Amino acid sequence: MGYLSDLFWNASMEEIKQGYMFEQECEAYVCLICGKRYEKGIIYKEEEVFYEAEKYVRRHIANDHTSMLDFLLGLDKKWTGLTDLQRTLLNFFQMGLSDQEIVNQLDGGSTSTIRNHRFTLREKMKQAKAFLSIMELVEEKSHSKSRYIHIHDSPSLLDERHSITVQENEEILNTYFKEGLQGPLTEFPKKEKRKIVILRHLTQFFDVQKSYSEKEVNAILMERLDDYVTLRRYLIEYGFMDREPDGSKYWVKSKRND
Repeated sequence: MGYLSDLFWNASMEEIKQGYMFEQECEAYVCLICGKRYEKGIIYKEEEVFYEAEKYVRRHIANDHTSMLDFLLGLDKKWTGLTDLQRTLLNFFQMGLSDQEIVNQLDGGSTSTIRNHRFTLREKMKQAKAFLSIMELVEEKSHSKSRYIHIHDSPSLLDERHSITVQENEEILNTYFKEGLQGPLTEFPKKEKRKIVILRHLTQFFDVQKSYSEKEVNAILMERLDDYVTLRRYLIEYGFMDREPDGSKYWVKSKRND
């Protein structure tokens, strides 16, 4: 079989094994092999017997497709990675034949060879589980890296042009905090996105529930960069911090949402 639908590939392992899935949008049970749908709540009749939808899709798979195992074993090698011999052996295994009976069916070989094939296929199953887990973790990590970070809720100079992904945020921080994220800045960047990332990060050194004097703000920022005046000015300008008109109190305007 050279084609499998997106429905099949989007199904879970359990759904593939049972041969159907439930689609919430249309409230129907769908056969993963042929795509036939059986709507939940409708009663289906066959030979004077009435079946609810899920029971009927199971009968459909058994009657029209024999079984999911037969269907999967019949897939092209590019989908399963199985050789013709391995498919044949798996079919014998599911039939419950002993190693000697399989040797007789093959008209040659030895029981030790069949045992080796069983071992190899079980190892293949373990590798497939490990590989599937790795790929799912990679996909999750990749997805998280493409998410956009929340800057802050206060109106400021920021707009959609300054959207920053998680990955961009990490790369910029690692570039300018070479001694670690709790250490000093190597320099304050000129590019807007980089400024925003640095300023956002600097707010973590302040307690959002606390107000600070200008002297206290200067002391905290001086640990990050000698030019603390520039950092303080941009924190206000870009809306990360606010202050009293007379400069007697400073505070973080909104709590960061990581």
